[in-house]
Amino acid sequence: MYQISEIKLPPTSSIREALRVIDKGAMKIALVVDPSDRLIGTLSDGDIRRGILAGLGLEDAIETIYHRNPVTVTTSDPKEKIIDLAVSRRLYQIPVVDDAGRVVRLAEIDHLIRKEKHPNLVVLMAGGLGARLRPLTSTTPKPMLPVGGKPILETVIGQFKKHGYSRFAISLNYMGEQIRNHFGDGSKMGVEISYIDETQRMGTAGALGLLPVVPADPFFVMNGDILTQVDFESLMDFHVRNQSAATMCIREFGMEVPYGVVRLNKDTIVSIEEKPVQQFYVNAGIYVLKPQTLNLIPKGLPLDMTRLFEMAVEKGLPTLSFPIREYWMDIGKMDDYDRANREFNGLFNE
Repeated sequence: MYQISEIKLPPTSSIREALRVIDKGAMKIALVVDPSDRLIGTLSDGDIRRGILAGLGLEDAIETIYHRNPVTVTTSDPKEKIIDLAVSRRLYQIPVVDDAGRVVRLAEIDHLIRKEKHPNLVVLMAGGLGARLRPLTSTTPKPMLPVGGKPILETVIGQFKKHGYSRFAISLNYMGEQIRNHFGDGSKMGVEISYIDETQRMGTAGALGLLPVVPADPFFVMNGDILTQVDFESLMDFHVRNQSAATMCIREFGMEVPYGVVRLNKDTIVSIEEKPVQQFYVNAGIYVLKPQTLNLIPKGLPLDMTRLFEMAVEKGLPTLSFPIREYWMDIGKMDDYDRANREFNGLFNE
């Protein structure tokens, strides 16, 4: 159990320090206090994500991104009032302050108001050939390769279940019967599983056109060979709250130039930067889609997810990015597979 003092920090703190506080407290929030320990703001995981997208670095101060004038309640407020306030403002935690404005505790709302199971469907893409992992995938589909003693796909399903999502549709192609035979209808894992059979390779988005029923709610799409600790509830909340049609998880990727880069003005050398690192945001293979986006998918034709997003942009639909900083591993190559096995026990075994 965290101590309230562990999630407090001054407004001059760096984003790196704030991330450490948020992770340590396991509440996805930090409390910004003045020298007298009075609450002056809050900082969430989402605030940091937006700051990073706006160009801030980990050593920059949080002064420009923390939320001033946060919603608070007092120690005398009844539970019903706190719950009503949290529901109306879509808050997961509300600071409880004393008469001097100092935080006494955090009122944790989520476990009181959320349903045990969310209705949103999770579509997992598990039909790839896994060619770069041969010979391992010569007899086993990649999502069924063991990491930490169990199939990758089993861990993926378990992570969603941990966040309250229990309805799955798994897209099958290469050696799909192995997946179907292992998971069945999902009852052994306490979830519901149906299957999408690809008779030809349809691409991540094209396979969605084979869904027998259009989901009633926003739904996840994720590659079945990704191990991650992304907070799926926060991702879904971000998508819904911002009225996004299509949300793509992205992550930062650095690429080092192995030489000194020379900047020129015509023939004159302006500067030389030794082995600079170029930073990019890349597609993380995790998405949330509004059901209406399925109308963009041509029936029976292959379509990649990146093209679906381009089509949504062309139609003027709101398409958003969700930066992830949690653990993420796309098991595409043998080195990735070996690393995932080394790291698994410290991350996913509880």
